[in-house]
Amino acid sequence: MDISALQSQLSEAGADKTPPVDKWDPPFCGDMNLVIKRSGQWWHEGTPFTRAALIKLFASVIKKEQEDYFLVTPVEKIGIQVEDVPFVVIDDSVVDEGIYVTTQCGDKVLISEAHPIELRKFEGSLVPYCLIRRNLWARIHQNVLYRWADRASPVKSGDKHKLLLSSKEYTFSIGEY
Repeated sequence: MDISALQSQLSEAGADKTPPVDKWDPPFCGDMNLVIKRSGQWWHEGTPFTRAALIKLFASVIKKEQEDYFLVTPVEKIGIQVEDVPFVVIDDSVVDEGIYVTTQCGDKVLISEAHPIELRKFEGSLVPYCLIRRNLWARIHQNVLYRWADRASPVKSGDKHKLLLSSKEYTFSIGEY
């Protein structure tokens, strides 16, 4: 992958805009030995990435097709491995009753209908995940989940008890007990 060409294309698109990778359908060029670990760490050929700017650049061009992940540009598509999901929510903030979450790659979204929360199995437990963009999800890190548990309201629903939070008009479950 030509990193300087990719940086140039992204600069032309605008610094704060996410590239339209869903509109790009370049030919498949093979697989890259790049793994996004369950922890959210990026590894290339067995070595962790240490440059945050490079991670942010690559994170901006991730595309998921069916169950496979790729890094894409307008001219090439390279397969990568993702152990769980490509992003992990590492922080949150509440502004005007809306909950904003931030991923390890710097993406920041307002939890809402456009960025919903969904409970999924992770290592044997139900854990909340947030849709970040397109069909790319982030698992909510344990430190954020603990803060949410302190703010959540218990609600009985049938024979189950749920912990609910609201972000503006959007209400979601962070777990059951």
